[in-house]
Amino acid sequence: MAKSYKELMNDITTFIFDVDGVLTDGSVFVNNDGEMLRTMNIRDGYALKAAVESGYNVCIISGGSNEGVRVRLRNLGIKDIYLGTPDKVETFDQYIDINQIQPEQVLYMGDDIPDYHVMQIVGLASCPQDAAPEIKGISKYISHKNGGKGAVRDVIEQVMKVQGKWMTNFNGKHD
Repeated sequence: MAKSYKELMNDITTFIFDVDGVLTDGSVFVNNDGEMLRTMNIRDGYALKAAVESGYNVCIISGGSNEGVRVRLRNLGIKDIYLGTPDKVETFDQYIDINQIQPEQVLYMGDDIPDYHVMQIVGLASCPQDAAPEIKGISKYISHKNGGKGAVRDVIEQVMKVQGKWMTNFNGKHD
């Protein structure tokens, strides 16, 4: 019998997130210089920082390559940030090999077709409520929150609560 998503959460040591449509709502604001600006949810940021501080591996794999995104994520303590990634499976394989992580220990949250193949090989595939139908179809957990609107906080908080780590080591600061 297949494990429920709550049972799978017990094995998670690593969170991997896409950016656009997961950490953002998928909207891009373009200024007069052609620079593409995104918004991120402060509560997602708090949860990401809490996961890092609690000893989880936190990794970002995105096809986009906005340096402002990198700065924001580094400020949250995330060191493993792969932007401009054409092949997410290849990047995922390298990341878990370097860090000696088993695929079943990984929760990956994606929202669209570029995430599909990597989501098929992780322990817990998850997505925001507003993800593409194909992604929802392979996700073991679908957040009740949309991308950029708390989906990342939702899934991190759930894993940490299942493992008894939510609200245990936090410094109370969020950026």
